[in-house]
Amino acid sequence: MATNVVFDLAKLRRSCAQCSLHQLCLPAGIDHDDLDRLDAIVRRHRPLARCERLYRIGDTMDALYVAREGNFKTVAINSDGEEQIIGFHLPGELMGLDSLGTGQHRCEAEALGPALVCEIPITALEDVIHAVPGLSAQLLRVIGRSVARDQDHLEMLGRRQAQERIAMFLHGLSERYRSLGHPATEFSLPMSREDIARYLGLVIETVSRGFTRLQDEGVIKVRGRQLRIIDPAQLEALALGPQDAPREQSCSRSA
Repeated sequence: MATNVVFDLAKLRRSCAQCSLHQLCLPAGIDHDDLDRLDAIVRRHRPLARCERLYRIGDTMDALYVAREGNFKTVAINSDGEEQIIGFHLPGELMGLDSLGTGQHRCEAEALGPALVCEIPITALEDVIHAVPGLSAQLLRVIGRSVARDQDHLEMLGRRQAQERIAMFLHGLSERYRSLGHPATEFSLPMSREDIARYLGLVIETVSRGFTRLQDEGVIKVRGRQLRIIDPAQLEALALGPQDAPREQSCSRSA
């Protein structure tokens, strides 16, 4: 009987193949043979320059993607040609899930800086899913986390106070770094203030004032794009916002 792999996080981050499989394999506990099958289908080291698009709206879904190095933003474009940032992707997070329903991409993924991307071809992935126990369930968990991030984004946009949106964004980013095995209280912001503003539906001046206010209150310390969370509990309280009173039943039932 094959024995389960004992994963070393430091080794995972150093290895391209293992890093590219981080979200799919690390929690799945697959054995050596199954890891080799999945590892064999990954296309490694597709380089992209800053502002280069990994895929565009309407492109056929050929693969799922994982950034080995670098970060990405996903952008939707409305009928007037205006861009709306709908997500950010850190190294180790899957990209391309927007195309699972229709087979075509509904947004564009743009590199925030120089990046290396690993590709997991869809046709090969389907074959491996059938052969590797637990992989399909883990893929569903990854999709679920992506859906949860989309819901968090909608909640951010629904907050009336700009400070709550900013706090929720920073708290969510911290939790994502934690889940990827990185420090959760000290990290670099891969996106610009302008990108953060567009993601949160704010103007850049409001975002800058929000960061300054959080720093003055001793919640964070920021220098350029380097951010340190000094008071995680207070940031979490600001992100959660005031607890709403239970809402009354607004719809009536006919007798």
